[in-house]
Amino acid sequence: MRNANPSLPQRSLLAGGNALKIGLFGANCSSGRAVTKVPERWSGTWPDNLRLAKMADEAGIDFLLPIGRWKGYGGDTGYQEATLETVTWATGLLAATKRITVFGTVHAPLFHPIIAAKQMVTADHVGKGRFGLNIVVGWNEGEFEMFGVEQRAHATRYEYAQEWIDAIKLMWSEREDFDYDGRFIKLKNVRAKPKPYGGTRPVIMNAGASPVGRAFAVRNCDAFFMQSSRVSVEETAQRVAAAKADAVAQGCAIDVFTVGVITCRQTMKEAEEYHHHVVVDQADWAAVDQMLGLRKITPQTVPMEEFMRQRGQMAHGNSGVPIVGDPDHIARQLIGLSRAGLTGIAVSLVNYADELPYFRDEVLPQLEKAGLRLPA
Repeated sequence: MRNANPSLPQRSLLAGGNALKIGLFGANCSSGRAVTKVPERWSGTWPDNLRLAKMADEAGIDFLLPIGRWKGYGGDTGYQEATLETVTWATGLLAATKRITVFGTVHAPLFHPIIAAKQMVTADHVGKGRFGLNIVVGWNEGEFEMFGVEQRAHATRYEYAQEWIDAIKLMWSEREDFDYDGRFIKLKNVRAKPKPYGGTRPVIMNAGASPVGRAFAVRNCDAFFMQSSRVSVEETAQRVAAAKADAVAQGCAIDVFTVGVITCRQTMKEAEEYHHHVVVDQADWAAVDQMLGLRKITPQTVPMEEFMRQRGQMAHGNSGVPIVGDPDHIARQLIGLSRAGLTGIAVSLVNYADELPYFRDEVLPQLEKAGLRLPA
C-alpha cells in the first residue's frame, strides 16, 4: 500500500508524537467560526493572530488551519467579512513560531498554479517544513463573482482541481523543466525553484463532502476532513472506517480529521449556559440565514421543520460538532473521537486567545494521561 507522500514521516504534523492532533480552525477571520454577536467574539486581527499562534506553539497545539474567505456573510456583525489572506498569514506566523504546522487554504480556481506553488514553497522555507496546503475547490458563488470566475459544474470542478494539484506536485518534484498540457491548465517550459524544504512536500488536506470530493481527497491528499456525527461516536467511527476503506481501495492510506466547536468552562452548567447565550440568545441569525441561503436552504425550498433544524445546527457549530462541558467532559469527548479512528480535530473557540489557556491547562493534561498526547 502506498502513502500519498512517501517522505511524509519527516513532516511533523502527521509523523509520530501526538496520537490525537489538535489544531485551531478559523482564527484568520473576524468572529472566527462563532456566528454570534457577543462582544468578546474573536477579532481576527493580525496582532491577535500573532499572539494566539505563539501561545498555541508553546502549548504544543499541532496546527493552525485558516478559512479561505473573501467576502463574508454580512449579518449584524459582518460575519467573517474581515479576513487575512491565508498563505501570507501562514508565512508570517511560521516566521514567529518554532514547532506548529500552519496551513494555507487555497481556492484552486482562483490561484494560478505556478504562483501558488511559489508562494507555498516560500512559506515552507520560512517555516522550515511546517507549511501545509488545504486545497479548496470552491462553492461560494458570490465570492467567485468578485473575481469574475464562473463556477464549473460540480464534477468538473474536481477535474480542474486534479490538474491543478498535479501541476503543483510536478513543480514541487525534482523535475527541472516541463510542459503541462491538460484540458484546463496548459503550462510551457515550467521551471520552479526552490523546491519545498528538506526534500519533502507540504502536507495536503481537503474536505470534499460529496462522493467525487472524497474520492479526490483520498487520491491526492494526506489528510481528509469529514464531519463527525452529532448522534454517536459509533456513527463517527463508521464514517472514518468508510473513508479509510476508500483509500485502501485505491491502494493508499489517509489520515482522517474532523472539526469541532469547543465551549469549556469549570462546570457543565456554566458551559451549557454560556453556549446557549452565544449560539441562541446572541446568535447572528441574519448571517446564519445568509449562509443557509447560499446552500439553497430557505423556508421556500425546504420544509419549515428542516429549515429550523439546519438553522439551529449552523448556529451551534457552523459545520463543526459542538463539544460543550467541563474539562473532564471535553477530554472524554476528544478521547472518544480518537477511539473512533480520527487522527485529529480542528477546533474553534468564541475567543481563541482568551479560552486557549484554560483548555491547555485543564484538558490537554488529561489527553496526555490517556496516552494521546505528549507533554508540550
